[in-house]
Amino acid sequence: MRIVFRLSLIFALAASASFAQMATNADPAAVKFVTSDIESFWKAFDKATAENAEEIYTQEYFAPGSDGLQLFLKYRIGNAKSFAEQVTSSRKYYEGLRASSRKIATFEPKMRASFRKLKELYPDAIFPNVYFVIGRMNSAGTLAPGGLLIGVDMFGGNGQVNLDGLSQWQRSVIAPIEKVPFVVAHESIHYQQKYSIPGEPTLLQKSINEGAADFIAELISGGHVNPHLHAYGNPIEEELWNEFKQAMRGTDATNWLYQGNQAKDRPADLGYYMGYKITESYYKNAADKRAAIKEILEIKDFEEFLKASRYEEKFARKAQGS
Repeated sequence: MRIVFRLSLIFALAASASFAQMATNADPAAVKFVTSDIESFWKAFDKATAENAEEIYTQEYFAPGSDGLQLFLKYRIGNAKSFAEQVTSSRKYYEGLRASSRKIATFEPKMRASFRKLKELYPDAIFPNVYFVIGRMNSAGTLAPGGLLIGVDMFGGNGQVNLDGLSQWQRSVIAPIEKVPFVVAHESIHYQQKYSIPGEPTLLQKSINEGAADFIAELISGGHVNPHLHAYGNPIEEELWNEFKQAMRGTDATNWLYQGNQAKDRPADLGYYMGYKITESYYKNAADKRAAIKEILEIKDFEEFLKASRYEEKFARKAQGS
């Protein structure tokens, strides 16, 4: 599966302290999984034409939409015009989403189970409501004050949908609808992270932010959203590490994160992979696993975290053993 998250690290870090003051639940059983926007979209979709699409989606999708849809419109969709253009140009793809989008409610037991597992591992966990919306093919998930926002349109990867009107990047990142619980788990971890980073985050900090979300999401849900990165990276892990460590203390992440169509000759967003491997090493080397989860979610010094992970040591051991 290929999927990329457009989470703004700076927004997430700056807002994390205030999220706890928003409408959240300490009890996973109290979380609401809101799917009403999906049906609103299909009603609007059936009325929209190339000539009236912007007006129809404005009046019948966005105007009556949930709080989560309003936030997704602000943070990811942008405006009704760009939304209407995307849906119109790839209308056959969207039509292919209709049946799978209506499966979201069936995933609620699995998603709630992931939240319960997170609460067991990290008692301080808090949970916002989860909103499932139809976007414009540029974001599978993000955070906003008081909610996890999931772009269901990015989950049309069933092998049968019509890809006309999609960019090469969009074609490469769409995933099966069954991956939605992993996305929800990933975003729920971002909601917990309490990182205080003055100034522009480094590549190391950004990559651990994303990789740690993948790693803990896997612990609580049984999977993560970037297995294709591991399939690519595992055979050349040391080579990637040697490249990554040359850039990790800088703030330029263009070769590692949020690349979209710009990645050449290898998968985009390998920073997720490097952050996962560092986090995994930290967890494996920790004597107290429960304490390690808290430490991963509340990193104070990323350089010290990297050192304590002993990640680079495994390559030295490998060289000594060869």
